[in-house]
Amino acid sequence: MIIGRGGCLAITAAATLLTILGAAGCQKSEPPAPAAPPPAAAQRPAPPPAAPAVAKIEDGADQLTHGRYLVETIAGCGNCHTPHLPDGSLDQSKAFSGAFVIEDPGFKAYARNITPDMETGIGSWTDDQIVNAIRNAQRPDGTFLGPPMSFAWYKRMTDTDVRAIVAYLRTVKPINNVVPKSEYKFPLNGFGPMVTSVPDVPKTDIVKYGEYLAGPLGHCMDCHTPVVKGVQDLTKLGAGANIFNKPFIFDWAAVAANITPQPGIGLGGWTDQEIKTAITTGVDRTGRKLLPFMPYGLYAKAQDSDLDAIIAYLKSLPAQPAFTIPTE
Repeated sequence: MIIGRGGCLAITAAATLLTILGAAGCQKSEPPAPAAPPPAAAQRPAPPPAAPAVAKIEDGADQLTHGRYLVETIAGCGNCHTPHLPDGSLDQSKAFSGAFVIEDPGFKAYARNITPDMETGIGSWTDDQIVNAIRNAQRPDGTFLGPPMSFAWYKRMTDTDVRAIVAYLRTVKPINNVVPKSEYKFPLNGFGPMVTSVPDVPKTDIVKYGEYLAGPLGHCMDCHTPVVKGVQDLTKLGAGANIFNKPFIFDWAAVAANITPQPGIGLGGWTDQEIKTAITTGVDRTGRKLLPFMPYGLYAKAQDSDLDAIIAYLKSLPAQPAFTIPTE
């Protein structure tokens, strides 16, 4: 998530993506090669060595426990709002203090300081004002925040989850950090009708719950759905193709992968475990290391039940062929 006086930033997506959330990760921006079917099982390279065990963060009914779980795993707020170190990891000494920039032809957006600092963060905002900023992109003074924060998806974040996130952000270390004002070349007027209340999503339907995790909460689909002329093409949900130039501190471009069941270029033929490994370690089933634009380290801490729900949802999507975003 990205909240603040001068605009918002996500995957990413933000948060969050790609915070970019998605099973196939990001690749360096290169001319696409012809799609080829995945290698036969007998010809596949040996799987990469097992990654070191990562301590899971257990969810719970207590609001603060639940909020910490969401912020530090699926929602991935820190992926955008915490500065990154050269190896791609988060600089926890500056957690949630913002400041890095993402540039686009239409804007130059800085991740905001979302710590409880009274002068430079959100310490002076009420809970309702923070909730309204997350869902409706509106600051306490009535002006609106801008992309790339995933407001269109966050509108459907449930009351339970958004208020747990706010409660947890109240407890993080206040950091005094002035962030430059974001710049937009177009007017900011919100992202559709204002939302005041959203009911919980039952966990009994694993696919529907996975849709919620991958959409309103984890915003995977925000990064992995093509944006054409400034508008997401929801008929190509999960087809990828969006290019993120020089994200965070890195001098490269990341391409959102096709995370639909399309064979060859998507997740068709991938096992659940292969997808889970890619999500949580940044290593695909061939052993290729993916770019650290997605918050793999945060997803690695998530409960298996939530990762399983996301995977079930991804596998339920219509397969999408290769797609190139028009330049005109």
